[in-house]
Amino acid sequence: MTDQDGDVALWVFGYGSLMWHPGFTPVDRQLATLTGWHRSFCMWSIHHRGTEEDPGLVLALDAQPGARCAGVAFGIGHDGADETLMVLRERELISSAYLERRVTLSLRDGREIEAITYVVDTTHEQYCGGLPLERQAEVIAQAVGGRGPNDAYLYNTVEHLHELALPDPDLDWLADRVRRIKTGETAP
Repeated sequence: MTDQDGDVALWVFGYGSLMWHPGFTPVDRQLATLTGWHRSFCMWSIHHRGTEEDPGLVLALDAQPGARCAGVAFGIGHDGADETLMVLRERELISSAYLERRVTLSLRDGREIEAITYVVDTTHEQYCGGLPLERQAEVIAQAVGGRGPNDAYLYNTVEHLHELALPDPDLDWLADRVRRIKTGETAP
């Protein structure tokens, strides 16, 4: 894959923690939209934001007709493409709950590009699509995994979406509700 000026060998779509902690150095960064998928807390986290005994939740792309997910397309240069794929696969494919997919993104500047992203495997035991938002908030408020508290993951994602002017009403509601749960408010 090469962009118009040939500097980019690979595009990667970030819609969650990759937006604020990619773990690689891009040569380009563009706001982008993916059609047919939505960002949701639809995967149990048993490593990074929870444990097998007390799972948390992490974001994944879940297929939904007509949906749109806004995020960041990272352009990776020729020298870093292989290493970036290795880093991403070690990070994202830790439990095989994500599937690596090539998708078409629409960039803010009007271009369409092909990118790598990670989507949820709806047949995997960690898939939990359709959990009510209140249940998601309860889980996120208490779970902790190898990369820290589940609520920090939510708050960082929401903060970065706001910085990028990419609204996500469900995540805004969750962040507010998790804060209220943590202060002892029980009713939604």
